[in-house]
Amino acid sequence: MSALVGLVVTLPLLSAVVALGVRQRSTLRDIVTIGTLAAGSAMSIALLVHVEANGTVVVRSGGWSPELGITLVADMFAVLVLAVAMVTITLVEVFSVGQRRSSVGADPTVVGPMLLILTAGVALSILTGDLFTLFVAFELMLVASYVLLTHQGRAGQVRSGMTYVVINLFASTLFLFGVAFVYASTGTVNFALLAERVPELATELRWGIGLWFLVVFGTKAAMFPLFSWLPDSYPTAPTTITAVFAGLLTKIGVYVMIRFHTLLGMDDLGPVILVISGLTMIIGVLGALAQDDMKRILAFHIVSQIGYMLLGLGLFTVAGVAGAIVFVVHQIPVKTVLFLIAAMVETDRGSSALSKLGGLISQRPWLAAGFALPALSLAGLPPFSGFVAKLALVDAAVASSSTVIVVVALVGSVLTLLSMVKIWSGVFWGPATEDPLPEPKGWPLMGRAAGVGTVLTLAIAVVAGPLWDASERAATELLEGDPYVSQVLDEVADEPTEPAGPAAPTEPAEGGDADG
Repeated sequence: MSALVGLVVTLPLLSAVVALGVRQRSTLRDIVTIGTLAAGSAMSIALLVHVEANGTVVVRSGGWSPELGITLVADMFAVLVLAVAMVTITLVEVFSVGQRRSSVGADPTVVGPMLLILTAGVALSILTGDLFTLFVAFELMLVASYVLLTHQGRAGQVRSGMTYVVINLFASTLFLFGVAFVYASTGTVNFALLAERVPELATELRWGIGLWFLVVFGTKAAMFPLFSWLPDSYPTAPTTITAVFAGLLTKIGVYVMIRFHTLLGMDDLGPVILVISGLTMIIGVLGALAQDDMKRILAFHIVSQIGYMLLGLGLFTVAGVAGAIVFVVHQIPVKTVLFLIAAMVETDRGSSALSKLGGLISQRPWLAAGFALPALSLAGLPPFSGFVAKLALVDAAVASSSTVIVVVALVGSVLTLLSMVKIWSGVFWGPATEDPLPEPKGWPLMGRAAGVGTVLTLAIAVVAGPLWDASERAATELLEGDPYVSQVLDEVADEPTEPAGPAAPTEPAEGGDADG
């Protein structure tokens, strides 16, 4: 299994080089891209099964001590998010192949290789066991996402892309300063060692580190008030690219925030995070209600839904963090599918503006159903996965006597439903704005990819019980520090602790080998 952990990161990078080499040969390029993503999905699912049965997998690159070496850790939290992320990216790439047959969209000679690089950054962000490697992973994602946002060269894309890259580079600069400060304070950037050393620091230092990285990761996650770059940047990109960004990039920011602040025992920041959570929910959904374009409404909902994930983190209880994990897992496919449906509407009608659409339910009834199911899930209605996730968060908040944030969350859900009704009324309901058009050439492939994504959102609700058990286990590991910390440190328990040089090889036991 250790080999799979490394391959999930390195295979997309190597395949990106191959895809660039054959970028003008469309069939071969698509085979390389989709084949790599499918292989990554299979490996991530295999890791999920293995970790569920056997526990955390730790990979130490080059045998270096954890103070300086790169450590990859596949614990329950990591493999849950990784599996859903890889499957979702694969579906989006299949969808984009169909879209290219229907209309002029993203440049496939650029999108395939860049999507693979983005995938490597996502996988590395999820699996890394240290802050500096996390910084490198974020930069991989930033470079790839900037190219994906602006490669068509339209004025609006370049302008929004510049806003995106400037704000994210500023966050990256803060990140690098934060890494330096943490290393100066503790002598390490390894998460497992930080989990032991940060709680021993003075209260002011711990608060400073927690707030600093709350800003860094909060910018990546687009939480209030650091979200202004997102609503303008995402809708200008090709919709399939926006689907990947909406489903994954902000969720990776939340993912690392949950891991960092729980492992390092930042419970004191709980009230601050809860206030930010409530503001993020309400400001995001009010922004959505003020829009008259399908993609912009969905873009503001990316912001609003981040607030619910922060709610679970801010409680700093097993139930709260487990609810946040379920919410992340649910949100990745739901947001992606909603943007894929928006892409199909735009491909079919040439616009996503509500004023230019209408009556699609009579012309494309299955497209209306494809929107309705994830939209109801986003609003948190039963029996969909969104209801399961929000119920878990509300129940955890009630148990923690956090009444105000419960009220805010419920109000946010009602407003979310209203904004989904606004899309439904503008796009699908009422008289058709024009006569039915023939289905675009790539429509069947696009529909299958979006359909599988919709089934995935329904499947999350079906397996809510096992998903909750896995999320509760992941939350326990994060909040208690075991077995994450013990697994990483047990690997080097018998080795020298000096931070210089690789660890010495272990002598094989009699009758056995070095791996035992």
